[in-house]
Amino acid sequence: MDGLAARINDALPQTQCTRCGYPDCAGYAQAVADGEAGINQCPPGGAEGIERLAQLTGRAALPLDAQFGTEGPRAMAVIDEAWCIGCTLCLDACPTDAIVGINKRMHTVIEAHCTGCELCIPVCPVDCISLEVETPGLSGWQAWSAEQAASARRRYEVHGQHRNTDARLADKAPEPEALQDAGARKRAIVEAALARARAASQQRQRPPSTTTKP
Repeated sequence: MDGLAARINDALPQTQCTRCGYPDCAGYAQAVADGEAGINQCPPGGAEGIERLAQLTGRAALPLDAQFGTEGPRAMAVIDEAWCIGCTLCLDACPTDAIVGINKRMHTVIEAHCTGCELCIPVCPVDCISLEVETPGLSGWQAWSAEQAASARRRYEVHGQHRNTDARLADKAPEPEALQDAGARKRAIVEAALARARAASQQRQRPPSTTTKP
C-alpha cells in the first residue's frame, strides 16, 4: 500500500463492512488512491468521513452515494441465543472475531468488538441475529471513535492471519474425498439443527390442547 492509500486507510472507520464495494477498508483505500473509487462510498464514515478523504485526495466533497447505503447510527449485532443452532457460520463471517461460540452450542456477541458491519446476518440459517441501535442520534464519526477504529483494525488483521493459517492447512489436505465428506457432515449437522429449530417453532405456535370433561 503506497503512502496516499495508507493515509486514506488511516482515515477510514475500519468497520470492514464491505458496503463500499470492496472486500475491506484497505482495499477501498487503495482504490480511492488509484482513482478507481469515489471518496463518497463509505456509509459508516458518513459526511465527516467524506470530508476527511476530500482533504487527503484534493477532490471535491460529495454527498454520500446512496447506492452504497445511508449514514445512520451505529448498530450492534445481537444473537437470540434461544434460536442459535451453533452452526459457526457467523464466526467465519465476522471480520473482527466479535462472535464467540463452538459447534452446536449457542454463540454470543462481544459488544466492545462488534463494528455493526452486518456481515453475520445473511449467513445465519435460522435468522437469529438482529441489529440494535447502539448510538441513537449519533452517526458517522460521531458514533465511532479513533480508538474503536484502531481496535477494529487490529482485530481484523488478526482475523486475516487466522484465515491465512486455515488456508495453508487446507492446502496440505491430501485427499479431496475427505474434504467432501467433512463438508457433507457439516451440511448434515446444519440441516439437522434446522429441522430441530423448525420443529421447536411449530411446537411453540401450536395452540394448547383442551379437554372437555364429560
